[in-house]
Amino acid sequence: MGTGTVRAQTAEEAAGLRREQRGWYFYDWACSVYSTSVLTVFLGPYLTSVAEKAADADAYVHPLGVPVRAGSFFAYSVSLSVVVAVMLMPLVGAAADRTGRKKPLLAAAAYTGAAATTGLFFLDGDRYLLGGLLLVVANAAQSVGMMLYNSYLPQIAPPEERDAISSRGWAFGYAAGSLVLVANLVLYSAHDSFGLSATAAVRVCLASAGLWWGAFTLVPLRRLRDRHARVERATAPGPRQLVATVRDMRRHPLTLAFLLAYLVYNDGIQTVISQASVYGSEELGLGQTTLIGAVLLVQVLAVAGALAMGRLARTYGAKRTILGSLVAWTVTLGAGYFLPAGAPVWFFVLAAGIGLVLGGSQALSRSLFSHLVPPGKEAEYFSAYEMSDRGMSWLGPLLFGVTYQLTGSYRSAIISLVAFFVIGFALLARVPVRRAIEAAGNPVPDRI
Repeated sequence: MGTGTVRAQTAEEAAGLRREQRGWYFYDWACSVYSTSVLTVFLGPYLTSVAEKAADADAYVHPLGVPVRAGSFFAYSVSLSVVVAVMLMPLVGAAADRTGRKKPLLAAAAYTGAAATTGLFFLDGDRYLLGGLLLVVANAAQSVGMMLYNSYLPQIAPPEERDAISSRGWAFGYAAGSLVLVANLVLYSAHDSFGLSATAAVRVCLASAGLWWGAFTLVPLRRLRDRHARVERATAPGPRQLVATVRDMRRHPLTLAFLLAYLVYNDGIQTVISQASVYGSEELGLGQTTLIGAVLLVQVLAVAGALAMGRLARTYGAKRTILGSLVAWTVTLGAGYFLPAGAPVWFFVLAAGIGLVLGGSQALSRSLFSHLVPPGKEAEYFSAYEMSDRGMSWLGPLLFGVTYQLTGSYRSAIISLVAFFVIGFALLARVPVRRAIEAAGNPVPDRI
């Protein structure tokens, strides 16, 4: 009777976890559309054009009386959103761990971001301040939401399943991004057929991402559940929470060692993503259609890459698979250096290489970090992880820009990014992950 009860409970718990996992995937499906369609493709050029309409004779706008070049307004807005996110994430993360109520916080972040993104429909004429404000709110909300979403992983997945589950989450996100981007490009390319102007089509594309985000967030909110808080401590007010989080992490130096390695190689990944289109247009002379097509190819192949690398991790472990992906990144950048100008086919080959390693690198880094987080501090530690992902990726673009300034060659600039993957490889290779997992107080999977 006792054994049967245990089995029944175990089967019931397993079914409950599967239900939560399927719901968890859908948050990536919901919010990744914002990153792809809004941030990567449409908003930058459109907000810049709106700012240029509002600019004075010297091409400056004056938000709050500060003179800003219209062409820099989008970049400054993104930077401000990162500052806001970095201030909010430790506070929200500590509150989530202290109260155990992640789901209401996830709902607040998701619907704040979705509402701001939907509000971009009203970005028209010379309303650049409205666009900047909505961008700051949406981008900061997405960062906070992703931090909370990531922190669920240790709670909904046994250690041996995290690589596969994390990879499926990334695959869901890239699949949604691809699907909506195709629909958006059809609408934008054939806007006359739909009775829309080009600007109206862009506004519809922007707003549709917000509606998508809000609608599909209902799935994880219905399926995920809150756990009782395992730690009770006061949350330090204001920016002091960030200091408190870092101080706590110093008690786990091996976790910090992994985070440092991730910060370095992820800086390289984020810089390649953001600067590849500049390399394609300025150095290789490729048109906008080719560049958008390459973005779509990356999205599609990242689905297959994330799932394939999740399978490799089952055999070789997450650490070895990530190290292999860093070698692949290095080879891809080396090949990119030699791409001939005016040859779209070879640029698509480069995009395919990026897509195949992109999703897996990110998914396995997330799942490996989840093993290094002390129980009860998931959201707080993932706030530091998310800051490494979004808030600290400034050195790569700086190196890219300085290299171009010194050499006048985008080829030299793109090859300079190899340093991030080589240094990241060396730092990660030195992290004893089994000892790090034990030191964090977590069970060590058979294959890691």
